[in-house]
Amino acid sequence: MVETDNNSISRGGELAGKIALVTGASRGIGRGIAQKLASLGATVLINYNGSRERAEALAAEIVENGGQAQCLGCDVSDFTACGSMVEEIIKKYGRVDILVNNAGVTRDNLIMRMSEEDYDRVLDTNLKGAFNTIRHLSRHFLKQRSGKIVNISSVSGVLGNPGQANYSASKAGLIGLTKSVARELASRGVCVNAVAPGFIDTDMTRALPEKAREAGVAAVPMGRMGSVEDIAETVAFLAGERANYITGQVICVDGGMAI
Repeated sequence: MVETDNNSISRGGELAGKIALVTGASRGIGRGIAQKLASLGATVLINYNGSRERAEALAAEIVENGGQAQCLGCDVSDFTACGSMVEEIIKKYGRVDILVNNAGVTRDNLIMRMSEEDYDRVLDTNLKGAFNTIRHLSRHFLKQRSGKIVNISSVSGVLGNPGQANYSASKAGLIGLTKSVARELASRGVCVNAVAPGFIDTDMTRALPEKAREAGVAAVPMGRMGSVEDIAETVAFLAGERANYITGQVICVDGGMAI
């Protein structure tokens, strides 16, 4: 665990004083989101399931830049573990103002070759993981009569993608989950939205074969990949006060792929 003391909490910024839980935050898009929210003054709770070292390095970076962060190891696909994580957070901080469901995995294959295990693993993490965190935090959001939930979907969940039946299904499911929960929580001032990234420049996409990267860029009307910062900026907007009258929406940050 890496965190600052109460005297070092950032006093400025649009999200000053807010408690933000970001799942799958140790790398890629989640890391960028955590950095952005921290830069705006939020206390960021960095959830991870893989590398504790990466999570702690991110927390240390946030602290060095004057922010506050804590690392929380938890497999979000585990309903009981999520409940324990939320209990720990509420006991220490008393509230959560922002929940970003970013944790996700891929197990790509053609449907005729996809194993049941690979299908289940992707749905359990990407979709059930979001259900788990929302389920355990929903009562607290309702009691507070405030809160922002941002689910990280994908353009694959809007358009579908060959070789990603499991991933596309999970991300499409997130859109349905977003809209349903938005309707349930709106009367208590809780906003629930989804961000659907397109072809984003991350470690994962950099590892793709050159031909696959070229094909991905060719599918983007703007003719280039997006950046992690593009996604983080959109999430930060939805998490802030300027988005208080926006709920149940899916914002595609994809350079026009879903047109």
